[in-house]
Amino acid sequence: MHKGPAAWSPATMVGPNFLGLRVLVLESRRAREMATLVTTYGGLPTVAPSMREVPLESNTEALEFSTRLIQGEFDLVVLLTGVGTRALIDVVDRVAHQRDTFLAALARTRIVARGPKPVAVLRELKIPVWLMAPEPNTWKELVSALDGRQSELSLQGARVAVQEYGVANPDLLAALESRGALVTSVPVYQWALPDDLEPLRAAVRALAADNIDVVMFTTSMQVVHLLRVAESMQMESATREGLHRAVIASIGPTTSDELRQRGFTIDLEPSHPKMGFLVRETAERAGALLTAKRA
Repeated sequence: MHKGPAAWSPATMVGPNFLGLRVLVLESRRAREMATLVTTYGGLPTVAPSMREVPLESNTEALEFSTRLIQGEFDLVVLLTGVGTRALIDVVDRVAHQRDTFLAALARTRIVARGPKPVAVLRELKIPVWLMAPEPNTWKELVSALDGRQSELSLQGARVAVQEYGVANPDLLAALESRGALVTSVPVYQWALPDDLEPLRAAVRALAADNIDVVMFTTSMQVVHLLRVAESMQMESATREGLHRAVIASIGPTTSDELRQRGFTIDLEPSHPKMGFLVRETAERAGALLTAKRA
């Protein structure tokens, strides 16, 4: 049986290298890209796509939001993800056939983007962004950035729409409401388990058998779905033990918060919340972290 930790020693390390450690990849849309990176850095990837995006075809909340926005009923629109921004526009276009009118209304409204991905979508559409949250692009930076612009727009009494990104963010909504904002949630898409659950089930079995050395999480829903599948297999306890014995690498604060709330310790967060940084920096440190963790 392969024993990843035994292969590692400082003397053998030349640049970032997993040196044969077994790495669980839960990414879905960019699974192949991430697995290739792991292999490039000398790891043995186990790929288990954990999520499937489900557009809300009959999204009454999105359609109601578009109508109200066109009528000028919002002072501020918060866009949390690029995928969600595109999905919102697609829903309005596909169902209400009001794409141009909706985009014109967006352009007239102050827009806050949580990070660069919604900004990139809006740039393509030539829609200005009033404010973007700085890295690591969590709801805390977003609220802090808004606090810094109170002289331009007070949240007291402001009508704020928040595009949600698969799951609600009650902390963000509560922070806005505590500042006096009148908040409307706009769910655009949701995350479902993948159609083919066998890769996730295999990952559960591998964790339970202590056959995974490193787990890399790139979104909080990967944590939720992994444990949900483990529970359905009556293997949650063994899966948790396997996770506690592996190096847990998290893309950034939002994902790390989910892990901590579920009782896990984060061994590594990259210097920037990007997939490339995550894989490279995990490859650089995983061997030493795993040796210390399993000592």
